[in-house]
Amino acid sequence: MAPPANRRSSYSRRAQYTTFISYTAGVLGAAVGLALVIISLVNPGFFSTLRGLADDATEPAAQVSASGRDMGRDAWANLSGFFHTGSEHARISRELAEAKVRLVEARAAMAENKRLKDLMGLSEQDGGAVTYARLTASTSASSRRYATLGAGRDRNVAPGMPVRSQMGLVGRVMEVGASSARVLLVTDSESLVPVRRAADGVPAFAQGNGDGTLRIRLINLGINPLRKGDVLVTSGSGGLYRPGTPMAIVTDLIRDGAIARVLSNPSDTDYVMVEKSWAPPPPPPPATDTTTKKR
Repeated sequence: MAPPANRRSSYSRRAQYTTFISYTAGVLGAAVGLALVIISLVNPGFFSTLRGLADDATEPAAQVSASGRDMGRDAWANLSGFFHTGSEHARISRELAEAKVRLVEARAAMAENKRLKDLMGLSEQDGGAVTYARLTASTSASSRRYATLGAGRDRNVAPGMPVRSQMGLVGRVMEVGASSARVLLVTDSESLVPVRRAADGVPAFAQGNGDGTLRIRLINLGINPLRKGDVLVTSGSGGLYRPGTPMAIVTDLIRDGAIARVLSNPSDTDYVMVEKSWAPPPPPPPATDTTTKKR
């Protein structure tokens, strides 16, 4: 007679052992897990050694995996860079050109600020500044030498006022409009400025030649004491121009004087300062009879 197909496990000793071992392993696993949880809560550093051993055991495999990731990333970057090189090069070239333009603008702004600071320093020293303005235009191909000043009656500019830059004398105001003025340059043939040699005060007159240079005419004729490279400044004789303002430098010698080059070239001058007309201090009053008797 064949045994029934649905007989219970109790009839098989092997099945009983298997069931017992399964329950025992489950209970032991739960107990070990609970113990590990309690230990990790009470002493978190207890398993640091085990973790270190596990990390050391998996380190070679981690290195191989990381190297593979790096190689894949580099290969993808090289491949994408090959297709984007042209656009990236164009973008970098455009940014470089823009940076060069900004650099030039910054240098120009620095130079302009320096010129303005120099003019402000002149104003603080002399105390006769009326206004600051830009030379908007100047003649270069005509025998008459004029310049246009970007200031007029709106900034208290009046005819006869000297105009100078940080380099030296430019000229004097001839005509004044509402917001502009016409300046007679020192290189004009109608301009005559009393000057002296800065080193020892040799007197002379500087007259414009109409070609951008000055003719220096000595007052005392005789042996020409001028030399190439001599610096000439205004003497203040007759008023109008403040004494000591740089004017020109001697370039060539002639029989009765010299040819000089102006220090403040209008074509290289942006901002100028308009000064009050200078006048020498009045002489002291004459001594009266009372003062003479007291003496």
